[in-house]
Amino acid sequence: MTVLHFIKKNTVLCVAALAALITGIIIPPDATYLTYFDWRTLATLFITLAVVCALRNIRFFAILARKIVQATGNLRILVLALVYITFLGSMLIANDMALITFLPLGYFALSVSKNEKHMAYVFILQNISANLGGMLTPFGNPQNLYLYSYFNIPTGEFTTIMLPPFLLAVAMLSVACLLLPVTPLQVKDDLNAKMVPWRTVLYLVLFAFSIFIVFRIVPFWVGLILIPAVLLFVDREALRMVDYGLLGTFFLFFIFAGNMARIPAVNTLVSNLLSKDTLLISVCSCQFISNVPSAILLSRFTQNYRELLLGVNIGGTGTLVASLASLITFSEYRLLQPEGIKRYLSLFCLLNAVFLAVLTLAAKFIL
Repeated sequence: MTVLHFIKKNTVLCVAALAALITGIIIPPDATYLTYFDWRTLATLFITLAVVCALRNIRFFAILARKIVQATGNLRILVLALVYITFLGSMLIANDMALITFLPLGYFALSVSKNEKHMAYVFILQNISANLGGMLTPFGNPQNLYLYSYFNIPTGEFTTIMLPPFLLAVAMLSVACLLLPVTPLQVKDDLNAKMVPWRTVLYLVLFAFSIFIVFRIVPFWVGLILIPAVLLFVDREALRMVDYGLLGTFFLFFIFAGNMARIPAVNTLVSNLLSKDTLLISVCSCQFISNVPSAILLSRFTQNYRELLLGVNIGGTGTLVASLASLITFSEYRLLQPEGIKRYLSLFCLLNAVFLAVLTLAAKFIL
């Protein structure tokens, strides 16, 4: 039961381990393995996650979100606030962390206002907003951080590529929120919602420092030494809370992608497919093996980072396995509303199919 629980809780990590093991049999370990890893991406992801965990420990994001929610007066505006908060959060703290932070807020707000019947719809919109909101910044999605570093994409060019689909996603999510009724509601204040000022300032400084590292203003090894050292003294729990499963997934998929690139038949097939349509191939790949491994794998076979970047971000919508964030949302909903799983999955497929189709067609023919 313990093994089954681990596999269930770390499905993507286990799939990555299996993929690395199988390709490791085909391509036995050698010195070339050391060239597979993007150490900058791994280091940057680690320090960003650590600082975000420290901010979550002082309830920074929850308190900020609560203040925004309290400013709303009805269900429609509340959901708009929740979606926009998640959208903004994914741009700053990565999509999975945004969901972990703001999904409970959505549950709380809907529960106390007696609007649980809308929970599946709201959770799915928050999930889509997390996946698509993170596309605008290099650190918003793990695949962005990897591609931004791997191809050394200029920050200005990165923003230029991702801004049009980002704005389209904002418009679509806004319309989806406006479909909800204007139902009056109230959210009580949390008397225990207080932060220690010096910790807040310190963690925000560390967060700004991690952003400088992402944008290559500060060498990543400086942050890898400084940030864990500070947190070791002021918040060791933040270091323990880091999603090491996500880091391990990256590590294993680097092995998988590196080995796949050394298999001649795979190299030829994938290269030929990507040369015909990088955007569609990357979107389709995400539907089966998720967006992060798709980004790592396909980057080894193409230099067309513009379409690859668009594809693995848009491809985060669609199936339940297209993004790790989608699995996080489903797991959270299953715990809170186990009787509504069928409705959730049906609604998830419908809404994600709409977003996937519209964004893919726009990226292909308009943007």
